[in-house]
Amino acid sequence: MKPHLVALDVDGTTIDHAGVLSPAVRAAVRDVVAAGHHVIVSTGRSIVATTPILEELGITTGYAVCSNGAVTIELDPAEDRGFRVLEAVTFDPAPALNLLRVEWPDAVVAVEELGVGFKLSAPFPDGELQGELRVVPWDELVADPVTRVTFRAPEGTAEDFLALTERIGLHGVNYAVGFSAWLDLNPEGVSKGSALEILRRRLDVEPRYTVAVGDQRNDVEMLHWAARGVAMGNAPDEVKAVADEVTGHVDDDGLLPVLLSLLEG
Repeated sequence: MKPHLVALDVDGTTIDHAGVLSPAVRAAVRDVVAAGHHVIVSTGRSIVATTPILEELGITTGYAVCSNGAVTIELDPAEDRGFRVLEAVTFDPAPALNLLRVEWPDAVVAVEELGVGFKLSAPFPDGELQGELRVVPWDELVADPVTRVTFRAPEGTAEDFLALTERIGLHGVNYAVGFSAWLDLNPEGVSKGSALEILRRRLDVEPRYTVAVGDQRNDVEMLHWAARGVAMGNAPDEVKAVADEVTGHVDDDGLLPVLLSLLEG
């Protein structure tokens, strides 16, 4: 089989919602890499939260897309941290955040500090963010260009946030609502799909040999981009609707048959 570019979302796709990577999925990922395919983890997670997943998968070379496409890293064991940043696209978070703050004043905000952690408006629920976490004044939160911002309302729902974005409109940013009341903001025009297209050309993989698997709204552009876009069985209906096929639920190792299909023939 020709080498494929295989883009894998992390949470709800490669690992379950408890953060567990099944041994069967781990083994299949390693077999796909050994077969010569380019497996690229493509996630909304920061670098700090992505590298442990890469270690679990045994991926030490190649590329990873982080922060919903705003950050691309090249893996290299010779580097001190095992990677180098190839690209980090930033935007001014102030206009969108100031607008959101008026609409939902008790929400909490996290602004990514590249390769370090996050600056926060207030503490997030335990375990939701990784890296160094610092609560700072609002003025400092919106002062500098950033790669990614997360707007979070633990007492809200995804439906609340979908209604919020429709009501106020968000301009100059790319955004995606998560499975809960979680809204990620990224630079306009930046997505997992846009970052993967750059890597596809870099790796000289033909478009027809691209596969992407994901489960959330921040995967929509990636599923559109891939010749074979696969939605997980646990994905919202709107994500399944844009996919070429739907596989099983993450709790049933839904990623596994997709990976095994890349080892056939």
